[in-house]
Amino acid sequence: MPIRIQSDLPAKEILENENIFVMDEKRAMHQDIRPLQVCILNLMPVKQDTELQLLRALSNTPLQVDVTFLNVKSHVSINTPANHLNKFYTTLEEIKDRKFDGLIFTGAPVEDISFEEVDYWEEVCDIMDWAEENVTSSLYICWGAQAAFYHKYGIQKRKLPEKLFGIYSHKVANRKVPLVRGFDDIFLAPHSRHTETPAEAIHACKEITVLAESEEAGVFLAIAHGGRQIFVNGHPEYDRYTLDAEYRRDLGKGLPIHIPYNYYPGDDSGKKPLLQWRSHSNNLYSNWLNYYVYQVTPYVL
Repeated sequence: MPIRIQSDLPAKEILENENIFVMDEKRAMHQDIRPLQVCILNLMPVKQDTELQLLRALSNTPLQVDVTFLNVKSHVSINTPANHLNKFYTTLEEIKDRKFDGLIFTGAPVEDISFEEVDYWEEVCDIMDWAEENVTSSLYICWGAQAAFYHKYGIQKRKLPEKLFGIYSHKVANRKVPLVRGFDDIFLAPHSRHTETPAEAIHACKEITVLAESEEAGVFLAIAHGGRQIFVNGHPEYDRYTLDAEYRRDLGKGLPIHIPYNYYPGDDSGKKPLLQWRSHSNNLYSNWLNYYVYQVTPYVL
């Protein structure tokens, strides 16, 4: 799938080197089709890493996608240069009158505090409310999923005894839903979080259908309102070395951290991590774009 992004976005060269078809704005203007309009609310600290991971995940269908990066204005990022944000990101105020086919709402490293303590909480609630009227399907990842469960359904998160950190097995729970079409019965996905939305509370909500779950990691994938809301309690978009970088970062800071579960061969952090989740990650994003965005979105937004 050609991904349409700004010609000078740093991720563009990396994706091209991976043989991923990236189309710049000039070439896209000469194609007589309407690309899907996908907005990415990027709340992660190092935004360039998340940009690359999500653009790579969106690159596996024949659909053309026009990506808009969204940032919150009520929080100053200290890990991403201001000139990068000014050049490649927009705010809700600037796009509130636009319609989008899809929205991806990323995780954020704020799970140790309550939702109301997050300095941009009111703004992300406004974005979730705006998406109800202006986005065909929204996909919420990790803390984004926790935030949506709380804001939309009143389901509170809870703190885990220790960080859930590693690659965990999940079982598909409902094969009739197209979002998990092509999934194996058991599949792997990365997790990295200190909190969770209780599985029993998600199951108890009649509006939510659980699609995949793990005995160790809880609910991984859920859907509501016919696919207008999709919740991913993990990080299928992660690269091979993302957990490795987080592990070494926490070790360097002297934080309590165990070796990522089921990640390094033989639990030896000196060995190259195995990439065990990429195919299902690609399948998830392809199914989302195809069945919940492209198939149901109007030609004229």
